[in-house]
Amino acid sequence: MTRTLMIQGTSSGAGKTTLVTALCRIFSNLGYCVAPFKSQNMSNYSYKDGFEISQAQAIQAIAARAEISPHMNPILLKPLGNYVSNVVIQGKPFKKMSAKTYYEKFALGRGLKTAMDSFSHLKSKYDLIILEGAGSPAEINLQKYDIANMKMAQKTHSPVILVSDIEKGGTFASIAGTMMLLSKQDQSLVRGFIINKFRGNKKLLEPGFRRLKQITSKSVLGAMPLVDLELPNEDSLDNKIHLFRKQNKKKLDTQIDKLAKITQQNIDVKSIERLIS
Repeated sequence: MTRTLMIQGTSSGAGKTTLVTALCRIFSNLGYCVAPFKSQNMSNYSYKDGFEISQAQAIQAIAARAEISPHMNPILLKPLGNYVSNVVIQGKPFKKMSAKTYYEKFALGRGLKTAMDSFSHLKSKYDLIILEGAGSPAEINLQKYDIANMKMAQKTHSPVILVSDIEKGGTFASIAGTMMLLSKQDQSLVRGFIINKFRGNKKLLEPGFRRLKQITSKSVLGAMPLVDLELPNEDSLDNKIHLFRKQNKKKLDTQIDKLAKITQQNIDVKSIERLIS
């Protein structure tokens, strides 16, 4: 039986990609055959090898020690400006589409089917799939068309961990507000929270953790420190992209191992493993 886990965020840049990368390596180390999956990603920075997916999912595949596959990011949106994107399906160029057309004519039909077909392909090969959401599940203006967050969690029967960036400020309000804007069904899928990019004494957070538990009935599973590792950012083609080159694979693995170690020291991995059991 294939197990699943989904990481969603209270906003873009909350730390979903980094956390999925860390968890892919952690669970690979624990003996799981792991694959990352993000049904829909918007980025102009991609990995190409006869097919094209987001560089983030390529790095996550490396972290999972899995073969990089177009099924790990079945829909890639490459923005062109003026609310138009090039749509890439399962690694191959499809067509240009406006946001309106994408949401109203594509997302809930061919888009969702494509995502589920790719998920089924991975499910046949791996015993743990770690899914990544996109943006926030609480964008209530777009929830109907959102095939990257709660709809995917529902379809794949995935427990959800919600991550929030404390460096931006208002992290407790972001978590509580996100939960409030979710349906009761979706709230039940959320099993806990992770605070990301924290600096300082974690004991100062504990009153907030207790209050959050009272409000949402969910627990905080850890607080990740702000870390600076040599991993390419999802939405930038910075000088760290050279780590994709074969001769630098050892260095990339070293950085991923460091991230996994820091993550294990700061989040409750045993509780997360129980979620997928």
